[in-house]
Amino acid sequence: MTTSAWDTATPYATALRTGRGPLFLRRTDGWLLPLEVERWCARADPVDLDVLDHCEGAVLDVGCGPGRLVAELAARGRTALGIDVSETAVEHTVRLGGQALRRSVFEPLPGEGRWDTVLLMDGNVGIGGDPRALLDRTARLLAPGGLLIAETAPMDVDERTEVQVVDITLTPGGAFPWARLGTPALLRYADRARWSAVRQWTAGGRRFVALRTRTASSSAETPNSTAVISSQRARRPSGDSAVAER
Repeated sequence: MTTSAWDTATPYATALRTGRGPLFLRRTDGWLLPLEVERWCARADPVDLDVLDHCEGAVLDVGCGPGRLVAELAARGRTALGIDVSETAVEHTVRLGGQALRRSVFEPLPGEGRWDTVLLMDGNVGIGGDPRALLDRTARLLAPGGLLIAETAPMDVDERTEVQVVDITLTPGGAFPWARLGTPALLRYADRARWSAVRQWTAGGRRFVALRTRTASSSAETPNSTAVISSQRARRPSGDSAVAER
């Protein structure tokens, strides 16, 4: 998904500002997927907290949205950064006390090859509409042996399509490529891309997969490099590796 696509996603920005939907992803055939705006804009819930308990070291939240996970990690004293192509989402994350950048995962990012954990929550495994490309990109962001935690669809689906963000009035944002993956589909892509499956689980009606890189990232550096996020130095709690330089 490109930044320009979300620039035109006015319904999404409006929903984040108000903290409520209804909001949907609409396929070209008119099918609507409800988006859980209220949950995204709330504080991390027990299912989220369980996911964060599985995170290792410095955490990059890809498609962080309004920032509930980044804010919770910051409150725990963890090194974490959210990225999102929505300016409204980034602003919301910062207001909650998290650190975030307006950036696509496919653009240059701080700390490439040094992140210990990457999160793809809330359907963000669909970013870009090309699961293999997203997995390859994530592997380059992680340190050798790094952890990816992804939230998958609650059914067995492997779908790539064009979608728009729409509100209840069906006012559309710009179209962009998206994918929906169930756990079996993600595991198939991961195996072909040389990831190792660590764990899969269900909680609160949501499904998750943890994967670990099998090979070192070509851009990997030592996990103990000095960390800088934006123009500020991030706190480095005991046990966390450093993040990166912008």
